[in-house]
Amino acid sequence: MLEVAHDLFYWNGIHRVGVDKIAAKAEIAPITLYRLFPSKDDLVAAYVERSERAYREWFAQATLADGRSPRDRILALFDELVVQTRPGHSRGCPFLMTLTEFPDPEVACHQHATGLKRWAHERIVELVKELAEVSQVGDPAALADHLTLIMEGVYASVQALGAGGPARRARSLVEAILPPAAS
Repeated sequence: MLEVAHDLFYWNGIHRVGVDKIAAKAEIAPITLYRLFPSKDDLVAAYVERSERAYREWFAQATLADGRSPRDRILALFDELVVQTRPGHSRGCPFLMTLTEFPDPEVACHQHATGLKRWAHERIVELVKELAEVSQVGDPAALADHLTLIMEGVYASVQALGAGGPARRARSLVEAILPPAAS
């Protein structure tokens, strides 16, 4: 049922999808859905939590410390971002979409979305700190912020301009701002 909710919310917008539509598509009675999630807000929060878990797994896999240099792991993150935002697979960031539809910071789904964004930025900060241990990095905090902005820019631009728009240049921009690979 959460997979159905994810597909409907992500591709159509959370406010545009009713609980009855989710129940029908999941082939369950609405009352069953309401037993699991007393309100649509609870269902939306579960959708965002599920998306958050999947995103954390994706990010961790892309940046896995498996013998690659920190620079290569950062570049791998942006390589995987291209895969993640390919046509037919992505219409942008589900967390940015959630924040747009639910701007109230007191709402659970908003809190989950902002929590994920903070977590991703913290992971990028950690990667840059690892990079700074082996390469000359002028201002690690600024570099982490730049990388975060590039990542967010990919998500924001891909919906309107497609993966072949400015998003296709993300990796080359990241390469340009990272210190050169050690020889």
